[in-house]
Amino acid sequence: MKKFFMFLAVAGLMTFTANIASAQDEQAAPAETEEVAAAPAAEQPVDLFAGSGEEIPLHQALKTKFIEGGAGFMSLVLICLILGLALAIERILYLAFSKTNTTKLLDKVEEALKEGGVEKAKEVCRNTRGPVASIFYQGLLRADQGVDVVEKTIVSYGSVQMSLMEKGLSWISLFIAIAPSLGFLGTVIGMIQAFDAIQAAGDISPNVVAGGMKVALITTVGGLIVAVILQLFYNYILSKIDSLTIDMEDASIRFVDTMVKYNK
Repeated sequence: MKKFFMFLAVAGLMTFTANIASAQDEQAAPAETEEVAAAPAAEQPVDLFAGSGEEIPLHQALKTKFIEGGAGFMSLVLICLILGLALAIERILYLAFSKTNTTKLLDKVEEALKEGGVEKAKEVCRNTRGPVASIFYQGLLRADQGVDVVEKTIVSYGSVQMSLMEKGLSWISLFIAIAPSLGFLGTVIGMIQAFDAIQAAGDISPNVVAGGMKVALITTVGGLIVAVILQLFYNYILSKIDSLTIDMEDASIRFVDTMVKYNK
């Protein structure tokens, strides 16, 4: 499943990069053919969000801002977003499939213990997906060693299931930290380039300063947007893990009580 989402992420990145390249070619061609005729108009900055009579599509505006921010750092920020989203979606699907009706499972296990003993209860757990069923199965494997051993097994294997649910979260938190850092780095480099342009011009022109600062700050905005998006997914995943953990602990306690009744 994770490989599938990584494949989708790489395919999406390649598609977006191809669109960016084509957009750059489309912008470069008119600039070469109309350089002399449109020289006065080129001095005026284009406002993507101004009401110029024609509404610019959102994806076209994003492409333009992406190019203005610099393909190098903006591509790195975009990679953080794509990989982070791929990992987040994979975790969300994994946790969704891990959800189990613990009350119904406990009733089935208790009924199986009464009718067919431990082996039938094992079969019920094998045919049920989710971490709770796996924990019950590990406990049933040691049912002949006493309730104390079963309880210790459940606690130990519960920690294993917790680790499996939290798998990949460290990478998502890494992308949350890296995305704004890359944006700030792009901003600093853009400011250095702006000061170099001022030094080359020999004059502090408002156009030179404003243009360089705008390009520099676009990378910061991109990095912060990516961090906010991934942070929302990250917190949602944590809330799902907390909910599943509470279900696991409650079901484990009730399972131990069931095993106590069965041994008596």
